[in-house]
Amino acid sequence: MTDRIAAGPGVVLPEPLDRPWRVLATGFCFAMFGLGGLLLRMLVFPPLLLVARDRIRRADLARACVHRSFRFFIELMRLSGVLSYEIEGLDRLRRRGLLVLANHPTLIDVVFLISLIEHATCVVKAPLRRNPFTRGPVLGAGYICNDDPEGAIEDCRQALDEGGNLVVFPEGTRTADDGIIRLRRGAAQIAVRCRRDITPVTISCIPRSLTRAIPWYVVPVRPMHFRIRVLDDLPIASYLADDPPEALAARHLTDDLTQFFAKETSSHAGA
Repeated sequence: MTDRIAAGPGVVLPEPLDRPWRVLATGFCFAMFGLGGLLLRMLVFPPLLLVARDRIRRADLARACVHRSFRFFIELMRLSGVLSYEIEGLDRLRRRGLLVLANHPTLIDVVFLISLIEHATCVVKAPLRRNPFTRGPVLGAGYICNDDPEGAIEDCRQALDEGGNLVVFPEGTRTADDGIIRLRRGAAQIAVRCRRDITPVTISCIPRSLTRAIPWYVVPVRPMHFRIRVLDDLPIASYLADDPPEALAARHLTDDLTQFFAKETSSHAGA
């Protein structure tokens, strides 16, 4: 694995101050995240309509703003002692037109990935387009809503053809509390119908935190440590050989991706 980056937590306080501090710091960081979304919506994205008339250029600039603001958020969490991280294979994310599939253990996985990937777009849930704190980045950066599956796939194809890097979580939501990865077919449908190889990413967070069952204010006994691995591309040519029905190819690909992520995240967590 190449291009490894490791960054430890910033503030480390002795017990019994450490855990109360991390509760306050986590709340502050998420408050800053919400404020940042509002500022992007009100102060940053409107001028882009004047600066960049071309839609693709405007989306690129908006995505660059989100990329840098998410990098700031992750570093704020690290410097305040909330988390540390290590990243392997980052060079593989420095290409364009990637279809990035990742498991989804925590609330901030998409923030982490977009902080690492330039020109990133992603498929998001429709409510994020209505949320006042996330509406600005979602609309400004041209993120794709999943409320219309057929239209979303065509939007994914267009984004990839224009050189965007598409981030998708095949689970559709955060990993269940039992830790078993259950993939939906949407990500495989995108790969098959857009004829794109897959750049897989595995994410682990130890101790477990920010899961579906753990609210943000229940901080673990020590700072979260994220390990993010960008693995070799998975070609999809074999799933398209002999021109099978796309639904059948997507089903087979989903089955294999489920086994792949189960194996990789299991070895990942134990590494």
